[in-house]
Amino acid sequence: MTPQRISILAVIVAIAALVVGAQGFSQAASLRADVAAQVESAQGSKLAVERIGVQPIGPAHPLDAPNVARDPAVLPPPITRTEPATVEITLTTKEVTAELADGTTYDFWTFDGTVPGPMLRVMEGDIVKVTLVNPPESSVSHNIDLHAVNGPGGGAAVTNVAPGEMKSFTFKALHTGAYVYHCAFPPPMHHIAQGMYGGILVEPAGGLPEVDREFYVMQGEWYTTGAFGDPGHQEFSGPKALAEQPEYFTFNGHAAALTQLYPLQANVDETVRLFFGVGGPNVGSNFHIIGEVFDRVFSGSPDTFVANEEVWYVPPGSVSAFEFTVDVPGQYLLVDHALYRVSKGAAGVLVVSGEHDEGIYSPPVTGGSH
Repeated sequence: MTPQRISILAVIVAIAALVVGAQGFSQAASLRADVAAQVESAQGSKLAVERIGVQPIGPAHPLDAPNVARDPAVLPPPITRTEPATVEITLTTKEVTAELADGTTYDFWTFDGTVPGPMLRVMEGDIVKVTLVNPPESSVSHNIDLHAVNGPGGGAAVTNVAPGEMKSFTFKALHTGAYVYHCAFPPPMHHIAQGMYGGILVEPAGGLPEVDREFYVMQGEWYTTGAFGDPGHQEFSGPKALAEQPEYFTFNGHAAALTQLYPLQANVDETVRLFFGVGGPNVGSNFHIIGEVFDRVFSGSPDTFVANEEVWYVPPGSVSAFEFTVDVPGQYLLVDHALYRVSKGAAGVLVVSGEHDEGIYSPPVTGGSH
């Protein structure tokens, strides 16, 4: 099975295979029916449906874009300068009808048309001018709150923009670290739930230590009137959001963003830095890559890293950085280790190519990327 065709169910099967010691996706095929049946008939899902209810949904809506998934390999280049500068950033709010999953549409609210919005990258000491544009065709007002900002509302207090408006503000980047930004226009939780979040990195002077590859991934949850997997057009469900019972979890704005659309790619012996955040609005993530140990993890300042970590909790409204070296070729699963969330979309794949080292892992896994 090629990385591009890995489905959510295949990811669940792969996890089951790893637990029982099977190697590769193909050897887990016999578990497919059992796992699917378990997910379908899970008592928790039944109770959630009885408590909140699932409404019939209408047909899929015409698309403004195929999806809002952001390629995790697309992020600004590392900073190498050592002196502060003035940095200008412009973000445009975009309300987009796109697919949340295959055959399922949703009306997203976004920054620059993707979920998450673009990753922003500045240096400690920079003067940052942020301009927020809300096009005239928007249906609601928006603003922006950056957790890296010292000032009322993180910028939200001075960036309320009605449709057709544009506003700017400036701030000085005082603290190194990785942070979330999001829309905070009332009610802020609803704007976040529609997809309006992203990450901003404040690097130290001279930048972070060099690595071979960087990725940018953010998890969010979606509260829909229909059940997970229902084809058609899903609407936002306020009761499910209040009850904190999401139907979907996504990495980068689509149920298959990092399994089918944009699997992560790396080579053996490369160093990787993965910025992983949670937009929320309600549920944090227990981030884990199956088959990897993180060399360094930091939330906030890179000086306060933790070494040799397995699973790291990232709360809603937060970003952490994960650094590791890939040693063995194959397919590595990115998951929220609250593992039933994988069945609702919280999954990705890192495909590692290169020569196998039997001194590290033996025997080699067949059917992977070598």
